[in-house]
Amino acid sequence: MRALVISGGGSKGAFAGGVAQYLMEEHGHEYDIFIGTSTGSLLISHLALGKIEKIKEVYTSVNQNSIFSRCPFTINQKHGMATIGINHWNVLKNFYDGSKTFGESHNLLKLIRKTLSPAEFRSLKEQYKDIVVTVSNLSLNQVEYKSIRDFDYDDFCEWIWISCNYTPFMSLVRKDGCEYADGGLGSMVPIEEALKRGATEVDAIILHTEVTHYNRLPSKNVFALLTSMFSFMLDRIERQNIRIGKLVANQNEAIINFYYTPTVLTTNSLIFDKEKMASWWSSGFNFAQSKSENLSQIEPNE
Repeated sequence: MRALVISGGGSKGAFAGGVAQYLMEEHGHEYDIFIGTSTGSLLISHLALGKIEKIKEVYTSVNQNSIFSRCPFTINQKHGMATIGINHWNVLKNFYDGSKTFGESHNLLKLIRKTLSPAEFRSLKEQYKDIVVTVSNLSLNQVEYKSIRDFDYDDFCEWIWISCNYTPFMSLVRKDGCEYADGGLGSMVPIEEALKRGATEVDAIILHTEVTHYNRLPSKNVFALLTSMFSFMLDRIERQNIRIGKLVANQNEAIINFYYTPTVLTTNSLIFDKEKMASWWSSGFNFAQSKSENLSQIEPNE
């Protein structure tokens, strides 16, 4: 069984889409299991349907308004770099309305329902493929994996949305009596789960460079500090997930093919820039193409 695993990474998901497009359309990889975290969960349903051009159009046309119903920060350009500032008015309105987060992301849920139709959902349910999204249950302090096989259309769309909710900047969702947030808070790269579900070969797309290539600039405000802190923690979680995945793969004699980003795409993946995301999709495709020869050398003989 072959699995495709896509890590979290916000706007960098466009790069993962390009890699997946090459692997599926040009390299001929067919997957029995699709598992995604955060932005990865947005991609996997459409990839499993084979509707790659459709999800490419979505990823290369979204902006902040596509994601946030109430965006908690402003975006400023300085010396060609995008930095974030606090949108004090939106944050105050959110707190006044009783929200527990700085911003809200209900527009993303609308986008998910708009781009994944009930008919497409039924088509996925009829396939043998398993589509799984990762969420973090904050109430029970555990990571959970939600398979399309276990839910109806509305519930599964909500689980996809929950997997992407990067709290405290996006919505905190209460569902089934528990509070849920971004799956990346517990499992950024769910390789272990793919192996538990029977995968013998995993293509893992990691939306991070294999080696750290940058030093962060000093934080300008509390939001910049929070994003730096969360990025630091998520990087540690990601590396731990990869180490555990490698260990489990060795124990089960499984193969993992890693696709890291070759360069730092962005230091703030909550900024959704259409032009950059279109470029990242193409970069992902070209990167996978350049690496395909090396991958073919490590694939088992038929």
